[in-house]
Amino acid sequence: TQKEPESNSVQTSQRDPMLIPLSPPSWLLFLPFPHFSLYSSPDGLHHTLSFLGSFPFPAPTQGSLPEALAPGQGGRGKWQMSTLVPHKGLLPQLGLERFHGVGIMGLNSEEWVIANIGAIMAGGFSVGILATNSPKACQVIAESSEIDIFVVDNDRQLQKIIQIQGSLKHLKAIVQYKEEIRTRLQNLYSWRGFLDLAGGTSEDTLDRVIDSQKPNQCCTLVYSLSATGPPKAMMLSHDNITWTTLATAQRLSYKCPPEAQEILVNYLPLSYMGAQLLDMWVSISVAGTLYFAQPDALRVSGAPGPSAGSLIDTLREVKPTLFHGVPWVWDRLLDSLKTDQLSSSPFRRRVDQWAMGLGLRTNRKWMFKQTHPPLCFGLAKRLTFNQARKFLGLHHCRQYFSLGLGLSRATLDYFLSLNMPILALYGLSESTGIHTVSRQHDIRLLSCGKSLPRTHIKTQNEDDEGIGDIYIWGRNVFMGYLNDAENTQEKFDAHGWLRTGDLGFLDADKFLYIVGNTRDIITLSSGERINPNPIEERVKRYIPLVRYVVLVGQDAPYLCALLTLKCQINTDTGEPRNALTSEAVAFCRQLRSQSTRLSDIVYDGDPVVLEFIGQGIDAANAEVTSDSAKIMKWTILRTDFSVAGGELGERGRARKGPVFDTFCFQVSVYILFRR
Repeated sequence: TQKEPESNSVQTSQRDPMLIPLSPPSWLLFLPFPHFSLYSSPDGLHHTLSFLGSFPFPAPTQGSLPEALAPGQGGRGKWQMSTLVPHKGLLPQLGLERFHGVGIMGLNSEEWVIANIGAIMAGGFSVGILATNSPKACQVIAESSEIDIFVVDNDRQLQKIIQIQGSLKHLKAIVQYKEEIRTRLQNLYSWRGFLDLAGGTSEDTLDRVIDSQKPNQCCTLVYSLSATGPPKAMMLSHDNITWTTLATAQRLSYKCPPEAQEILVNYLPLSYMGAQLLDMWVSISVAGTLYFAQPDALRVSGAPGPSAGSLIDTLREVKPTLFHGVPWVWDRLLDSLKTDQLSSSPFRRRVDQWAMGLGLRTNRKWMFKQTHPPLCFGLAKRLTFNQARKFLGLHHCRQYFSLGLGLSRATLDYFLSLNMPILALYGLSESTGIHTVSRQHDIRLLSCGKSLPRTHIKTQNEDDEGIGDIYIWGRNVFMGYLNDAENTQEKFDAHGWLRTGDLGFLDADKFLYIVGNTRDIITLSSGERINPNPIEERVKRYIPLVRYVVLVGQDAPYLCALLTLKCQINTDTGEPRNALTSEAVAFCRQLRSQSTRLSDIVYDGDPVVLEFIGQGIDAANAEVTSDSAKIMKWTILRTDFSVAGGELGERGRARKGPVFDTFCFQVSVYILFRR
């Protein structure tokens, strides 16, 4: 029987023999490294940051760098290298005070990383802010974290700060790291001017600041991505970040020089803690190389053609050794693969179908160590698997990860059939981004994996099916909410366990399965509580045309389903188009429907497609054990969801509040009436 910890406070003082001790000054061992190696293309659109000498092994020389990263070789000859000393300019010259914030707002870049580390080394708080935040949201964040310095990427972000600077009593300087400065202010610095200030700070001054820092002191503030209510600031300590970084790198078997060098592509916002931990901190800890994708990387389109968005182009060029994506990114990559397959010859499609069937059967058995690959598996790899990985630019990848919840069984099976098992990672910003990991030889489909070493998971208040509230504990658990003792106390139980708000269960082998969240529970007018997530996933399984399903019915007598169909994405705006994806059009042809646009189905009332969707709803209803969990009415929404439209969060999950607000009239009509 596992003994529960008496207090959450031990997580900053306990020592783990499996990991490097985190006592000063060694707990900062990968912060004061001497060099960033920066590769940039002449057009300024591609950047990569190589972290050299971060652990006590010799820094790689130019000749020892992987060929793809050697100056003049990486990026098909486009990449150039320079060396930067990033951290000194944030000290007295700009007036940063201890335990005050440095707000970083802009697209991911090497400057974002440098500012983040520089803020921590100078004794302040690193505060990542989404580039999509409004001026009002920036003001709330700046006031609560006492931001002394803002680091922004362009004039658009600068204008937000100028609009609110009269209300920011702590603001002392602004640094703009992209574009030429258009607005002249006394306290505004270009990136070059900012770096020039570094020469005025002595090494002794910097060393004194670093030596004064303690493992259990806060170094980073992560603001919640909630669409409603004021943002909450989560305090992460030095120990939270360093311990979780090392535990994650060891658990996932990351490689480091001189054995090999990991290559990653960053495209998710670094203000999202999961991306920051894996892309930035873990890269530093293993002396990896981090490439920054172009700003339009997330606008992955379902439009016809071999190149669907700049992310795939960047992956093909960089050839990463590891890749992680949120569920909607994996769904878009799947759309791109299917579009490419549909454009191939009938013979090629038959070969792919055979190979993928073999791959799915073999990998499912391999998960339970029930089989060795058949002799023809190598042929399937050469004919189909390797071609698919090369199409996506993932042919050098050893591991594929999914961050966040909501990746469907269909998507998992599709990539598994291509011999690309997606390993799920689970965590909250309150757990420094990561708490459970899946590994290549320790994986279960639909599971989030097992907890990091020396961390724990438990469930409480289980129902008849064994599903309960998930609690976690470990050194990765955050310090609390900034200046918010009430919410901090509510987040922990009496023994220091963190309430995640998620619902799930642990199997006999300690694999964690997440089946929903307490916020998503729908209470009908009868008082019966319904978890919508399994029902929504079941509908998507029966209706391949559907991309998103949102159940509604709070305080109503029955459940209704809002459906979106798979539509192409406008690569310029990130918004969904009226045109269906190639996969959706091909499926309509299988049904003997001529629809090619969403309007053909929604406005023209395509009877073939509507009948098929109705049959899918009936099939999903047939699997439920309670009549209350059946979908009584459904409607197809007039557009697909997108991040640009506000229906999806940054991690790709449907934000049910904004969805209901946007389509409330359509929802009300279909609750009362049905054609």
